Amino acid sequence: MKNDEKMEIVAFLTDITSHLNDLNMKLQGKNSTVCDLMLAVRAFQRKLEVFKCDLQQDLLHFPRLLDQTAGKHHHHNYAEFLDKLIKNFQTRFEDFPLGKQVLLCIENPFLVKNIAEFSNEATKVFQWASAASLQTELIELQENLALQESHCDLVTFWTKMVTAAGVPLLQKMALQILTMFPSTYCCESAFSTMNMVKNTYRHTLTNEHLHQCLRLALTPFMPKFKQLVAQRRCHLSH
Repeated sequence: MKNDEKMEIVAFLTDITSHLNDLNMKLQGKNSTVCDLMLAVRAFQRKLEVFKCDLQQDLLHFPRLLDQTAGKHHHHNYAEFLDKLIKNFQTRFEDFPLGKQVLLCIENPFLVKNIAEFSNEATKVFQWASAASLQTELIELQENLALQESHCDLVTFWTKMVTAAGVPLLQKMALQILTMFPSTYCCESAFSTMNMVKNTYRHTLTNEHLHQCLRLALTPFMPKFKQLVAQRRCHLSH
């Protein structure tokens, strides 16, 4: 009996750890914005509520626990565990400054319906912004048919497409949010690259040379080699 109970605990922890690992994978990697990460976190918080209800139903989200218990429902201890996990997530992210309407505006400004709530959330974080100007700019942006039909990524939309729309405050706010470092990926990637560049065989590498090597290794910029070569004059040997 005790072994069965222990195996149930192991099965439950395996299932919930699997869900946490899925979230962890979504929070890693490059080219992710703070909007992407917060949407993933908030979606997982909603999933936890579903998981809690599922414990007393069909165990759809706990396949290993289902196999171990053969469909028996006596998982109140696991529900308490999920309650603590839900509270832990709420505590960790309750002070996150960017509200739902602000994140929605960055992801898709045409879906923002409560403009007053959006401006209130925005001015709490960006004190330089005027609530009245943000509201009028958002309305003008939402009525721009050309922008509504544009199909491009967030960076292109906010850096190029909206420039001619005359919404400087919205664009400034969006660029400040999109340039936030959402994770430690850039730092960890740079540190790993530095370890490879400055190995034991290159211990005499100066700080200036190290800086140049890191810039070459980390930059996504691809030089236009054909254009550079075309600007040079070839010297043929006689």
